[in-house]
Amino acid sequence: MILFQCDYNEGAHPKVMEKMLETNMEQTPGYGEDAHCRHAAELIRKACGDDTLAIHFLVGGTQANMTVIDAALRSHQGVVSAQSGHINVHETGAVESLGHKVLSVPHKDGKLDAGQVEQLYLAHINDDSFEHTVQPKMVYISNPTEYGTLYSRKEIEDLSSVCRKYGLYLFMDGARLGYGLAAPDNELDLPFLSQHCDVFYIGGTKVGALFGEAVVIANEELKKDFRYFIKQKGGMLAKGRLLGIQFETLFEDNLYMEISKHAIRLAEKLRSAFLEKGYPMLVENRTNQIFPIIPDAVLEKLGEKYGYCYQERVDETHSAVRFCTSWATLEENVDELIEDLKNF
Repeated sequence: MILFQCDYNEGAHPKVMEKMLETNMEQTPGYGEDAHCRHAAELIRKACGDDTLAIHFLVGGTQANMTVIDAALRSHQGVVSAQSGHINVHETGAVESLGHKVLSVPHKDGKLDAGQVEQLYLAHINDDSFEHTVQPKMVYISNPTEYGTLYSRKEIEDLSSVCRKYGLYLFMDGARLGYGLAAPDNELDLPFLSQHCDVFYIGGTKVGALFGEAVVIANEELKKDFRYFIKQKGGMLAKGRLLGIQFETLFEDNLYMEISKHAIRLAEKLRSAFLEKGYPMLVENRTNQIFPIIPDAVLEKLGEKYGYCYQERVDETHSAVRFCTSWATLEENVDELIEDLKNF
């Protein structure tokens, strides 16, 4: 079985594993207080063009999301998310388990816009019974979105402007950020995100690391006491250097971007093959997640050899599914799938 289900089927990039083995017997302080974590943080600050950023390393995306959100919000406050947002549909109520409501709103291809945020906030503060409802305080977005779509610079600028106007925090989930930055239609970069988001994270789990996400905090209010929240949420890894070593490796010699480009190149190749076969896309994007609409009979044949994720039913005989490429996807596996598509 050849798996295209997600972008973390494999372990870690060989250079990451080599570095972890090379440093295996080093003696270092724990809990992220080691030289590797400090160096990784320096490399990320340099890539972001801002030496004032606070950098923290956590194990996974759900842990990063819930820790950031709980650190930012008081008990009566909630976080605004697209209905399709990861925190709303794929994290088993992790945010709600901490006492914060996810305020979900309609989306277009996974994205929120500034007008929606402003409308929701004004509806709250202009409500005569505002104190009886959850106060919106943070806006959560992801880039790429759950549909593989990307925010433009203008969309982020507008969201950031509305958030700052009304005192809301803007938080970007970057679990697949590398694939977004490497996409041919991308307009964003790390310095831009550092200037416009209060906090975001750089995903490692899906982009070459064995595990780990790098939380980047720009807003001074959110920097304070953040390590207390990491510890309280069970996120302070005793052998913290294992996280630092991975990001140290990914951010040396532009490895993070190079392996992301590999995934995008193969996704483009596979996307073109689906379209040439006459299978339209549920959502148009240029990242590593592909959502072709395929006859159920063909899917049954594909499923005998290839792993993919079911997305949604389109009509009585067609379904939309998701194929993912990653830093580890083999070109020969993509070519094999393309050849099989021609014969189905």
